[in-house]
Amino acid sequence: MYGGEPPTASIAVPVMPRTGSQSSLSSDNESQRSLSLSPAIRGQRQNKNQPMAGLTPPALKAQDFQVCVTVIEARQLAGLNMDPVVCVQIGDQKKYTSVKESTNCPYYNEYFVFDFHMPPVMLFDKIITLSVLHSRKLLRSGTIVGSFKIDLKTVYDAPDHQFYHKWALLTDPDDIAGGPKGYLKCDVSVIGKGDSIKIPPKSEKDEDDIEANMLLPDGVPAERQRARFIVRIYRADGLPKMNSSIVANVRKAFTGEVKDLVDPYVQVSFAGLTGKTSVKKNSYAPVWNEQIIFSEMFPPLCQRIKIQLRDYDPVNDTVVGTHFIDLKTISNDGEKGFLPTFGPAFVHLYGSTRDYHLIDDLANLNRGLGEGVSYRARLLVAIRTEISDSIDVAPSEVEMEPTFPISESTYAKNEEFFLFTSILDASMIDKKLGDKPVYFEISIGNAGNTIDGHNESFHENDSGAENDNLETVSTHAVSWQSTTSPSKPMTHDRTYYFLPYWDDKPCMYVRSVWPDYRRRMYNSNIIAKIVEKLEEGLNEVQHLILIEDSNVERKLKTVLEHLSEGCGRYVSITKGTGSGATMGKTKLDKERSKLCQREIEQIGQMSRNLKALVTKSSFKERYKTAHTYLQKLKFLIEDPQHSLPDIFIWVISSGKRMAYERIAARDLIYSIVDEESGKDCGKVQTLFLKLPGKKGSGPTGWAIQAKLQVYAWLGLIKHKGNFINGLPKGYGLSHEIKNADRPRALPPSVIHYLEKHTFQLWAHMYQARSLIGSDASGLSDPFARVIIGEYCKSTQVIDETLSPTWDELLLFDQILIYGRREDIKKDPPTIIIELFDQDQVGKSEFIGRALAKPHVKLAKEPYAKPDFPPSLEWFDIHRGPDNAGELLAAFELLEIADASESANLPALPEPKEVVITDEAETGAILPVPSGIRPTLAKYRIEVLFWGLRDLKRVHLMTVDKPRVDIECAGHILYSSVIQNAKKNPNFSMPVKFLDLELPEQELYCPPLTIRAVDCRSFGRYTLVGTHMINSIHRYMYTPVTKRDREAGERKKSLLQLQGLDPNVSTQQNNNFPVFDNDEEQSPLLLKHPQTSLDYGTSHPTKKEKTEANKKRKMSMDDLDDDEESRDWWTKYFASIEAMIEESKEARKETQHMESQQNGTLPIYLEESKYQDPRRDHLGATHDKEEKRRKAANKGSSPASKLATRLSPKSMRRKEILKTALMKIYPNELESQNDYNGFKEWLLTFDLYRGKKTGDELEDESRVVGKFKGAIKVYKWPLPKDIEDHTIMGFDPQFGFFQGLPSNDPIHVLVRVYIVKANDLHPMDLNGKADPYIVLQLGSKRISDKENYISKQLNPVFGKCFEFEATFPQDSLLTVQILDWDLVGSDDMIGETKIDLENRFYSRHRATCGIAKKYEDNGYNRWRDPMKPTQILAKLCKDGKIDWPSYTNGKVKVGNKAFSLTNEELCNMNGKGLEEHLALKALFNWKDIPRIGCTLVPEHIETRPLYNPEKPGIEQGKLEMWVDMFPMDMPLPGPPIDISPRKPKSYELRIIIWNTDDVVLEDDAFFTGEKMSDIYVKGWLKGPEDCQCTDIHYRSLTGEGNFNWRFVYPFDYLVAEEKIVISRKESLFSWDETECKIPARLELQVWDADHFSADDFLGAITLDLNRFPRGAKSSKLCTLDMLKTDGSVPMVNIFKQKRVKGWWPFYIKKENEEMELTGKVEAEVHLLTKEEAEKNPTGLGRNEPDPLEKPNRPDASFMWFLNPLKSIRYIVWHNYKWAILKVLLVLGLAVLLLLFFYSIPGYTVKKVLGA
Repeated sequence: MYGGEPPTASIAVPVMPRTGSQSSLSSDNESQRSLSLSPAIRGQRQNKNQPMAGLTPPALKAQDFQVCVTVIEARQLAGLNMDPVVCVQIGDQKKYTSVKESTNCPYYNEYFVFDFHMPPVMLFDKIITLSVLHSRKLLRSGTIVGSFKIDLKTVYDAPDHQFYHKWALLTDPDDIAGGPKGYLKCDVSVIGKGDSIKIPPKSEKDEDDIEANMLLPDGVPAERQRARFIVRIYRADGLPKMNSSIVANVRKAFTGEVKDLVDPYVQVSFAGLTGKTSVKKNSYAPVWNEQIIFSEMFPPLCQRIKIQLRDYDPVNDTVVGTHFIDLKTISNDGEKGFLPTFGPAFVHLYGSTRDYHLIDDLANLNRGLGEGVSYRARLLVAIRTEISDSIDVAPSEVEMEPTFPISESTYAKNEEFFLFTSILDASMIDKKLGDKPVYFEISIGNAGNTIDGHNESFHENDSGAENDNLETVSTHAVSWQSTTSPSKPMTHDRTYYFLPYWDDKPCMYVRSVWPDYRRRMYNSNIIAKIVEKLEEGLNEVQHLILIEDSNVERKLKTVLEHLSEGCGRYVSITKGTGSGATMGKTKLDKERSKLCQREIEQIGQMSRNLKALVTKSSFKERYKTAHTYLQKLKFLIEDPQHSLPDIFIWVISSGKRMAYERIAARDLIYSIVDEESGKDCGKVQTLFLKLPGKKGSGPTGWAIQAKLQVYAWLGLIKHKGNFINGLPKGYGLSHEIKNADRPRALPPSVIHYLEKHTFQLWAHMYQARSLIGSDASGLSDPFARVIIGEYCKSTQVIDETLSPTWDELLLFDQILIYGRREDIKKDPPTIIIELFDQDQVGKSEFIGRALAKPHVKLAKEPYAKPDFPPSLEWFDIHRGPDNAGELLAAFELLEIADASESANLPALPEPKEVVITDEAETGAILPVPSGIRPTLAKYRIEVLFWGLRDLKRVHLMTVDKPRVDIECAGHILYSSVIQNAKKNPNFSMPVKFLDLELPEQELYCPPLTIRAVDCRSFGRYTLVGTHMINSIHRYMYTPVTKRDREAGERKKSLLQLQGLDPNVSTQQNNNFPVFDNDEEQSPLLLKHPQTSLDYGTSHPTKKEKTEANKKRKMSMDDLDDDEESRDWWTKYFASIEAMIEESKEARKETQHMESQQNGTLPIYLEESKYQDPRRDHLGATHDKEEKRRKAANKGSSPASKLATRLSPKSMRRKEILKTALMKIYPNELESQNDYNGFKEWLLTFDLYRGKKTGDELEDESRVVGKFKGAIKVYKWPLPKDIEDHTIMGFDPQFGFFQGLPSNDPIHVLVRVYIVKANDLHPMDLNGKADPYIVLQLGSKRISDKENYISKQLNPVFGKCFEFEATFPQDSLLTVQILDWDLVGSDDMIGETKIDLENRFYSRHRATCGIAKKYEDNGYNRWRDPMKPTQILAKLCKDGKIDWPSYTNGKVKVGNKAFSLTNEELCNMNGKGLEEHLALKALFNWKDIPRIGCTLVPEHIETRPLYNPEKPGIEQGKLEMWVDMFPMDMPLPGPPIDISPRKPKSYELRIIIWNTDDVVLEDDAFFTGEKMSDIYVKGWLKGPEDCQCTDIHYRSLTGEGNFNWRFVYPFDYLVAEEKIVISRKESLFSWDETECKIPARLELQVWDADHFSADDFLGAITLDLNRFPRGAKSSKLCTLDMLKTDGSVPMVNIFKQKRVKGWWPFYIKKENEEMELTGKVEAEVHLLTKEEAEKNPTGLGRNEPDPLEKPNRPDASFMWFLNPLKSIRYIVWHNYKWAILKVLLVLGLAVLLLLFFYSIPGYTVKKVLGA
């Protein structure tokens, strides 16, 4: 940017033209017909419609991008007790988070950065996949839980190029019916060069509403369905050879067969998936009839389908052509929208030239990178989408199946098209083409291509139906004559060559057969014409805004009027389908025509309505709205379905294609209805031929290869009679022309012109400005060449300048122009002006090119006003795609009559007195005539020379005695010489002025050049660097005199009498009294509207929301009630909350404003909530409200007092202490609107040196120093009754720079407070960094290396660094964040630079921020050595107004009085009333007339960090502030302590008393009963502090008794609500890493198994800051306790300290429902470390303070450890009766046995021995 100019569109990353086909980026060389407008408009808009030749779309240039992904946390992951890890994948790069163990709501907060260097087109097709995996164990790889895909384009299109704190819905690609598998909260952003990262305000404390914050672009429903995207590939034809003929000849020799030299197949990629058709061997016209099916979510988050025709090769497949289809263009999401659909239609593929080379330097063109230079093939494709409601969809992979062929004739019948061109003039042919004969060739598709066109297919086409479109193509001879005859270029000056097409203009024509899809082109053309007209109109409006014209509203109204007329005409044409072209037959054609009609009809109506609403005050808004219409219409222009292929014109020299131009067929198509014809149909257009491929961009593409004047016409054979109509008249009627309308008659091969006229061209070359520097010094020696047709003349060279004033008239005699006088007058030939830099050696270097149209005067017309003499105009100069300056010139084309008539020519001016150095240069140099050159007036340029900074060496020598020269219009103002730049780089005589003559019209004002030179010994001068100021307009000063002001006021009062209030805008209220006297200072209309105050009627207030939050906040009284516990961080966190609240308010406000577009708004007073009489008054919310309302009005405005008086609650809030707040800026302090970069009188101009190459990196190193100063230009003498005052509030009669501080060296104490850094770019392999701070100021450097912070990307530094500095030497403070490395040098992460000098001298008083409240001790101690009263007194003294007077509770400054509100009085503790009053006045200093301005409050600024190696890409942010105290004043007290809060140590004791209703998991051993061996596990920080109870065995009822104590010591940051853990990451870590995690207690209930893994039964997570209060009994304990809707009372353990109750355990089922799996009775007790040491307790049931043993049932034990017990309890208990029965039976059996055993013996005994 040149010094201090407003940055124009600062979007660094190019926005791709979202056309349906991006493989065919629209052609760049629009014709220049738009130049033949009325001369008045022409000057303003000379070059809007003629981008220069050889533009490369910037989207194809590799750029730096950074994709940042923060994975915050996951919730509701499907699965029990898992160890999740998140994988982030972009393209081929994968990064993983750490593993979190056994949880399904892991918290990560890890930040990943992916760096890319590639063209945006390629980057935006990359897909981000976020997937959650079950952790990878040693043997098994991780299984995927769910994943989410989105392409980078969608992220880039989101507001601010980012999604912040959004929830990605995870689904499993293979299990579609399964529903969501969980949610992942993350931030995703894409940053290109120069994009700033805006972090939306979100507080961690906000409730997480997952549904409302889904990671989806606007308008996409959260519940997406599955869909099948079916891409059907039917056939292709016209393929080029993809093998060299040698291979074919070898093959023919061996096998004797002849084959086509290509093996095509089609590859389709979409949403990260790729599918292919089969390969058709050896075919130039393959037929596939196959479909590729993608299953993906709908709507998909990927925007482009890529279709690539490839040639199969065993080694390496080559690409034949690529086409992208953008889903946005083939679908519409409105309520009358349609699903993605396409075709069946032919897609035309373009790429490199068709002849086959082994090494193809244009190969990238075939991949869709760059503008294709040749037709490659066409492919018949159809796409449709089916939303599948059924669940049986295949998993997301790609399938390929055959499909039915279609009959193409049902969609369009083939018609014969006729293309005719005639070349009227070929000039500016490049030297390289000048030595051999050249000829031109025109082609459409393969028709007309004579060198490498259609390849005959060797095997006959089987299907007869397909044959009809090939038959005409093969009969070359009849159907085309597509080349001119070769001729050798001639030249007059050895610079530019031309072809001698004098009387005879060669013609070319091509007849070819194509499907008739004209309707698509016609539709595009009508819309394009509406768009062109609208864009032209809006550009003119823009121009009028710039020159502050009063007719600007009228102009906008006419533009809107034309727009609605155009829209109406469109609707009437399309509804009647005006011409014979049939409607499109495909579904997309029908839907698109409906869509276009709907949209355009709507835009027509809206523009009519808008026209009625345009007023002076609402003008900007309306202008913006008109621009949105333009965007909408632009989107409708391009039809995604192609109709005819593009037309190529090539120049061919010795058989090789040299340079080309590509013209879209729709620009040439003919229609009977005028609106439908192409914009160049039947018109002469200027074409610049360019080199193909990479050569066409960059320095090689700057030069034109040839310039053609071409007449072209394309239409159906039946309309052929019209082809000659637009040709400029004056030609002889040959036989062919008379038979033009006979379809088969041949067109003429040459057109012979009979009528020609002789003209003189007067080129008035006045001056140029802001040219590109092309010498080493950064300047150029420019001269201009003016080219008309074959003639060329040059101006003289002007040395060493970027703003040459030639003041020269170039006279071209005898220029022959063919055609009739009227035609020449209407459309004169284009003049080309090329600017070069003269070099002593080698050829002149090209600077840029401008185009112009001359003013024509015919012989009969008088040379008189209004048309002649013409006025000078500015023409834009381009070099390639870059702007290269502007040229001020005028051109007249005057007809020379025959001897008989007088020519009415004006007299030539007197030649200049010039010493002719060069003998060759003959003839006098004529100046620009006086009627044309600008009129001059007397001006004074007053310059403040302050100093030079950061001068680099020149020619290896330091710059020691610099001087600055300011040159304007040949006058130079010299500064004094700085005697020793090292000691004091400021100038001793700061203010100088120069009186000179300048043009009165601002349009012609010459540029200013600031040059720094170094005065070396022996009177030598060396140029150090220069800075160009293009237009003095920004530094012009037009005084407001009393008379002007009074006239303005009279006008105003007249308007008011007529009942029109000039100040009433629709955005403000008018009918409210505004009090403005010394007593009452409460205007009802605020400067900063915060929220609307309404009286409970018009809009819903915040009541509903607050009711819900109320219950949550009930238990959240302010922690820091006691004054002692407050520190600086209390204030910091309170301010952060306030900032977040404030920005939410602001956002609501803007929405509120938008909803009330017209009509008045409610009165803006303070928060609406104060006014709600129905509110209960809760003590808890007071504090928050208080903060919010402090935040809402920084500086308390009168209305807040009013609101406070109205508020019923302000009375009872007195006893609550409020935290003081400070302002937190989300970006740099100097970029706040109020401070205007602290440049109110001191501007910084960069001095450049060296060549401008167009390479951004090199161009940034061109800055060799900075000049600080200021410039004012004004008419001299100034009028007497002047009313204005200078910046410092003085009278400008005595110079503008009085009252400025002196620029002598001054000693300053600088304190730099660095709070923290956010989102640093990771530097180490582990994805983290070890940051530390380095500060540099002048020669002093402070490094804080030993205090580096290990492995942190969000380090809290909390440090203050002190410097003693001397301005001006040490004015630039550099704060760097470096990354500490154990080995090797430390890398820089990023740096930020602050100009302390500008801050120090600024009248906004940026030395030390003014605090909100005045306190002389405590955490909010007043930092400044000067008290508020002293500061106020000094400001009054500097501004030369009376001292402030303090009387009875008021302070009076000038004519304003300030007093304190009751509330402020109460809070003030009665001390130092005057200080508080003075502070009040300081906060309202901006209201003081003449000298008032906003003073910088106590603040923290957030500065982006940049790394010079990756310019423009943010590497993180730094929160900091700087205080400066001059050493000659009393010094301040010690710096504030902002060292980070040490976490407080706590101990959490949890007693698990009992469980109940735990689900029974196991079957009992022996008995098969249901039972569980229950134990409870809990942890706070993670796996490392996991503790378990003992096991309650064999619980049969789900009851467990434990009486077990867990003890968790932890360190906690109260303000951030986070637990701090320090631990070594791994065995090899050098040091401990600190990480912060939310304070969540996890309790789980498990079933113990001895021979297998334990079973997980249920869990509960308690957030220690807010968890549900426990139930009184097991019965009352249900899942309803876990509701978050505010119906359940919440507990904060840090306030309650001790809680006992019952809580539920639950698991998540597959369908997301919770199932109760148990209840636990627990007691949670929190103690500080000190309390815990006083009464220690043991773990489990140990000493000290042991718990009694649980009273478990006797059945609870482990069976194989207690065999006796198991016998007693298991066997006996269960089988008592069975055992007794068995024993009884056994006894009886034994008795029987014994009985039978003993009977025989006994019997025998009895028998024998009886």
